[in-house]
Amino acid sequence: MKNVPLADVDAVDRAVLPLGTDYPPGHLLDWHAHRRAQFLYGATGVMVVDTADGTWTVPPERAVLIPAATRHRVRMLGVSTRSLYIEPDAVPWWPGTCTVVDVPPLLRELLLVAVEFEADYSLTGREASVVSLLLYEIAARTPLPFHVALPASADLATLCRDYLADPDAGVTNAAWAARTAMSERAFTRRFRSETGDSPAVWRTRARLLAAVPLLRTASVSEVSGRLGYASPAAFTAAFTRAFGVAPSRFTTSRRNPLQG
Repeated sequence: MKNVPLADVDAVDRAVLPLGTDYPPGHLLDWHAHRRAQFLYGATGVMVVDTADGTWTVPPERAVLIPAATRHRVRMLGVSTRSLYIEPDAVPWWPGTCTVVDVPPLLRELLLVAVEFEADYSLTGREASVVSLLLYEIAARTPLPFHVALPASADLATLCRDYLADPDAGVTNAAWAARTAMSERAFTRRFRSETGDSPAVWRTRARLLAAVPLLRTASVSEVSGRLGYASPAAFTAAFTRAFGVAPSRFTTSRRNPLQG
């Protein structure tokens, strides 16, 4: 099924509903939640998924697992998605928080096949086998580190969301502490207790995450300069250390995986 609203088929008696959706550039799916768990695959473009607990950046040809009933929003940057909406009791192993994963060729091809099914696809034979194999393949995926945690308190979360929207290498702990009317030491201690990282470490990771959508339209050299790195080499080293893949992987033009 393609470009069919979930609400139109959610009541169909199938544990897994495959849906394909094309979005205009920059489209924002505002805050919402699904009764079902969701496997959201970005076949093209970049997705940024926000929840109350953190932000997950989903590079091209990766996916994010979203738990059932999790309130979230998604910013779509040139994205065509292939999703599976799954009854929670069919996937008791589903993670409790959003998780970015890779999508190897077999899983990608299974998704492309499944979204051609009707909502009431056969529960026997080929269609049932494809759906069953999809769940096996998803369960075998390893989490990727494309996320940052958000503080639980509203004032610190606002600082972080503002920074994610406009990362600035010049921001200091002292400036953030002043915005919250705290001493720098007290602020740093509180921030670390809520996120597990120091403010400086958190900002560094947030800037690297911000690079992923920028790399869609800019070179590694341009992005490194915009994010305040001394050189493209320094940026490349930091990015690779954080995410296990070089930033150049996200600037290379690729064949659209939807073309087969």
